[in-house]
Amino acid sequence: MKKTAVVICPGRGTYNAPELGYLGRHFPDAALLGQFDAMRQHLRQPTLSALDGAARFTLSKHSRGDNASGLIYAATYGDFLSINRDNVEIVAVTGNSMGWYSALACAGAVSPIDGFRISNTMGTFMQEALIGGQLVYPWMDEDWVPRPERRAILIALIADINARTDHVLSLSIDLGGMLVLAGNEAGLSAFEQSADPVQDRFPMRLGNHAGFHSALQQPVSERGRAALPQDLFGQPDLPIIDGCGTVWWPGACNPTRLWDYTLGRQVVETYDFTAAVRTAAREFAPDLFVVTGPGTTLGGAVAQSIILANWRGMSNKAEFKSQQDKSDLLIAMGREEQRDLVL
Repeated sequence: MKKTAVVICPGRGTYNAPELGYLGRHFPDAALLGQFDAMRQHLRQPTLSALDGAARFTLSKHSRGDNASGLIYAATYGDFLSINRDNVEIVAVTGNSMGWYSALACAGAVSPIDGFRISNTMGTFMQEALIGGQLVYPWMDEDWVPRPERRAILIALIADINARTDHVLSLSIDLGGMLVLAGNEAGLSAFEQSADPVQDRFPMRLGNHAGFHSALQQPVSERGRAALPQDLFGQPDLPIIDGCGTVWWPGACNPTRLWDYTLGRQVVETYDFTAAVRTAAREFAPDLFVVTGPGTTLGGAVAQSIILANWRGMSNKAEFKSQQDKSDLLIAMGREEQRDLVL
């Protein structure tokens, strides 16, 4: 019997040292990968095959926006192609941050080649501008029990810092039990000085990340609009859930509005991944949430978002783990032992 699934595409920060060679191990279409490589060669960028096949992972090279975006897109799309449709019925697609570009291709709203073009172009523009930065800070406890009072205090602190002269700080991504913040150096530093250190690693700066999903990226948005025409976008084959939690339905989608959202609001305003997962759970009630590779870091945010949606009555980490142990509710294709469950 087929199981229904919502596919979730990861964003930046998911191709790291353990993922080196991921395309070589898993990408199922050599001809398509060759097309991606040819596009990069034309732009005088290192090919994905060369980056993925390097002898060792280099943070300064592999995590750059102009390299990481292409690697992550290809790994995601390759995993999507690898899902066994005889056993898994994909009912919707969503993504986190740049995973939105991957979701567009997986859902059929853009072609695989145009999806790569969008991801690679926007990743390159982000890297060339590199405006601002990001940091991560949790508002849930380690047991994944929601602490809304803590979240409210943090949101007020962000607003206070942003109101200071020459300080810029805003919520970049609502990521389950984490707040990803975007800002300039003054804004990020002020938060680091004001927020209590927790779990021995937060607040944590994200290397080679610009101030994504904030007004700081307006110049990047404008470059994207100029470089990526509206006719790249069409009707999706599958429902797509965006970073506002809105569903773009096949047959009822306005491609011009989809282009406008992708290169406008999606770039310069908060990406609400928590809302996207909530919509996925409540609107589509899937048997499975399948997170494509690369990496495994998005799984926790998906689980936390499911808890925040009170999906199947889950309210903390222990209750999620209990259901996960019984039925493999969440499958991360970046984990070899889970990957086989959907191949």
